[in-house]
Amino acid sequence: MKILVLNCGSSSIKFQLINMNDQSVLSEGLVERIAEKSALYTYKSTAFTVKKKEMQIADHKKGIKIILDDLMNKEYGVIADVKDIAAVGHRLVHAGEFYSDAVKITDDVMEKLQECCVLAPLHNPANIMGIEAVKTAMPDTIQCGVFDTAFHQTMPAKAYLYPLPLEFYNKNKIRRYGFHGTSHKYVSLKAAEFLGKDIKDLKIITCHLGNGASITAIKNGISVDTSMGLTPLEGLMMGTRSGDIDPAIIVHLIKQMGYTIDEVNNILNKKSGLLGLSELSNDMREIEDAISKGDTKATQTLEVYVYKIKKYIGAYMAIMNGVDVILFTGGIGENMAVLRKMVIDEMDYFGAKLNEEKNKIFNSEIVDISAEDSKVKILKVPTNEELMIAIETKELVDS
Repeated sequence: MKILVLNCGSSSIKFQLINMNDQSVLSEGLVERIAEKSALYTYKSTAFTVKKKEMQIADHKKGIKIILDDLMNKEYGVIADVKDIAAVGHRLVHAGEFYSDAVKITDDVMEKLQECCVLAPLHNPANIMGIEAVKTAMPDTIQCGVFDTAFHQTMPAKAYLYPLPLEFYNKNKIRRYGFHGTSHKYVSLKAAEFLGKDIKDLKIITCHLGNGASITAIKNGISVDTSMGLTPLEGLMMGTRSGDIDPAIIVHLIKQMGYTIDEVNNILNKKSGLLGLSELSNDMREIEDAISKGDTKATQTLEVYVYKIKKYIGAYMAIMNGVDVILFTGGIGENMAVLRKMVIDEMDYFGAKLNEEKNKIFNSEIVDISAEDSKVKILKVPTNEELMIAIETKELVDS
């Protein structure tokens, strides 16, 4: 069975075609700058890579057509006919409280996606465009959706409710939803499999650290709390997002400093985090390089970043009454040894100790980086959201 996995943004389409017989990636690529003057398209397969610039890609329907044409290309394609694709699995962002698992795309699901646009105005409309584009190009193909928010629907009310007037939740559904759920679910399952344990017997803290970042407390296989909230802005500081701040700062910026609401929103989402504190970059690799050259602002930025992570880990240890596994994933979590060391340092009181030599291992496999006498397993686990989407899509098709 072959599954096409799509991640549709407002001006982009990221794709992978996965052979579920052995979970191998047959082809992958990216369409960028849709509806702009010049689009960039990348297509890769095991034997071929093509990059095209200055293309005219008017909309998502055109982007999907280009992808399918290359997948079926007689010279470098990987399928003979569009019917070789058993189903399309979409990464979808926000399902509100409607869905806690992957779903087959129906008219009802499309209505729910539309309803949740108010909660994800940048992402859900793009997801809808992607689904409609596939429906035009492949009308007979099953489409499934895997939501970023779904995994966190198991959180209890005490974790997801904000201490605001209750009517804001009852009437407007203002609550914590959480994101990166597909990644948190995937890496926690892989960790349990790696350790030879039943996930229902484990307390796991998953640290998804990339340009976007979130931490989740997973107890007995379900999410019981997570750092992102109503939007992906809450929680950890990130590449350009502020994460947790005193909400009165927003009032101060508007009333006392004269910023507009749109300007404040732009500051919090695009000018804060690593970029804002370092005054250098939102890329942790550039910050790490600057630290090696003695840049004090870069050093301070990393220290703040680590401090925020440690606070969440400590909080989640408390709410779960302990932890069995702390795992790092995402571009930063998987690749930055010094960050993992700084996070775990001074956690020996909780029984968490790092094997510094194993921590330096750089590969794409799961690595146990905990010391022999560590009471807590510390793992580096590569995430694979596309494969998780394909797995859940296949389960829906099979059922």
